[in-house]
Amino acid sequence: MVEISLTNTRTRTKERFEPIDPKNIRVYACGPTVYDRAHLGNARPVVVFDVLFRLLRHVYGEDAVTYVRNFTDVDDKINARAAVTGRPIRDITEETIGWYHDDMDALGALRPTHEPRATDYIGQMTSMIEDLVAKDFAYPEQGHVLFDVRKFPEYGKLSGRSLDDMIAGARVEVAPYKRDPMDFVLWKPSAGDQPGWDSPWGYGRPGWHIECSAMSAELLGDVFDIHAGGIDLQFPHHENEIAQSRCAHGTEVMAKTWLHNEMLQVEGKKMSKSLGNFFTVRDLLNQGIPGEVIRFVLLMTHYRKPMDWTAEKVREAEATLQGWYNLTDGIEADSSMDFLIVDALADDLNTPAALEKLHRFSSSSAARLKSGMRLLGLKDAEETDWWRTTIVSLSSTFSTGDTPLYLSEIVPFLEKWQQLRLAKNYEEADLLKKRLEGTGLSVIVQPAGPVAIVPHGFDPKLLEAIEL
Repeated sequence: MVEISLTNTRTRTKERFEPIDPKNIRVYACGPTVYDRAHLGNARPVVVFDVLFRLLRHVYGEDAVTYVRNFTDVDDKINARAAVTGRPIRDITEETIGWYHDDMDALGALRPTHEPRATDYIGQMTSMIEDLVAKDFAYPEQGHVLFDVRKFPEYGKLSGRSLDDMIAGARVEVAPYKRDPMDFVLWKPSAGDQPGWDSPWGYGRPGWHIECSAMSAELLGDVFDIHAGGIDLQFPHHENEIAQSRCAHGTEVMAKTWLHNEMLQVEGKKMSKSLGNFFTVRDLLNQGIPGEVIRFVLLMTHYRKPMDWTAEKVREAEATLQGWYNLTDGIEADSSMDFLIVDALADDLNTPAALEKLHRFSSSSAARLKSGMRLLGLKDAEETDWWRTTIVSLSSTFSTGDTPLYLSEIVPFLEKWQQLRLAKNYEEADLLKKRLEGTGLSVIVQPAGPVAIVPHGFDPKLLEAIEL
């Protein structure tokens, strides 16, 4: 069997992955807070851990892997969005979850085995908090319940911070209901216009950290194989998860292996709205950047290294994929050399090395290239059309494949152009041709009649401004 090695943040070493139960591998990844579109930084862990999911399924079998990624659908950001828009919270979260699925599907990410919503697990959260209070790891105060970090000596081990150093460096006002500045909220009171649930401590709602501990325990058990997320979640979110989970369950670890992907930049700078370089996945898709290209760019950098999204990388990824799709269109895949791709991924999810193997296949075997692309979650050529160079004529549509593109939108203009030429109305014919070419089309006359050559990324909506 393939030997998988992963860099464990908990131990700060690259370790051989040895599942607790090879027939029941359990993985948890922190998901989005559903109040707005997912930005590109949100997409990086989705793609990275989708590769992990695919690798584990390939090595151990599809039925042997359970992957959980949650939706945080109770949060102050969601409450604020509801207050600003006047929309019900449920409408906002339902809409945002739909957007998230659409956008992550476009990137070729498989749906996890389970996608729990925090609001469906309030009972498990309150039970866990009650347990922590009963064991004297947490205390109620002024309608809140706080975790007492001093009761957990290993607090800070995941992020490599000492508790005293964290307190010395803190620049936050200490709430009057806290015994210690680093104590964190497990439960907090809700006002009448805020979402809330009845609890032993009054009407309120859970803190952020408790939800992942409760849902992972319910769906994966007290101890599971891998917990994953962005490096920005390492502290305090993952640190707090470990503290409350281990104290509640009395275990030595919460997860055997912790994986964290590094942050993303845009053209060498931190992505931010103030710099004008902040964009969502949907923004990129609407700009005509295909999901496969976005995925390819995200795979070009090892997950443990900071990633820089650049226009040059987008152009490189698009050109590479166009070439690969032209090579692999219509052929049968050959999986005989898949082990080379699997070996690269098994070495701490080394996606750049896997892409290099695909580059070698592209010059030696298109069939092996096609199979290798599938392992990285890249669609087959036959499943997507953006890469095709298309020729539209009055009689038929020809392309590098057999999918008609833009036929109904373009043919009426070709018919009009032909009518003008046959009527020797060359001035209007030339004007129509000029307008069509202004949309990006190339319009020419062939022996069989007029033809339009459609470029990659053509937007047929541009034709709406041209009168027939």
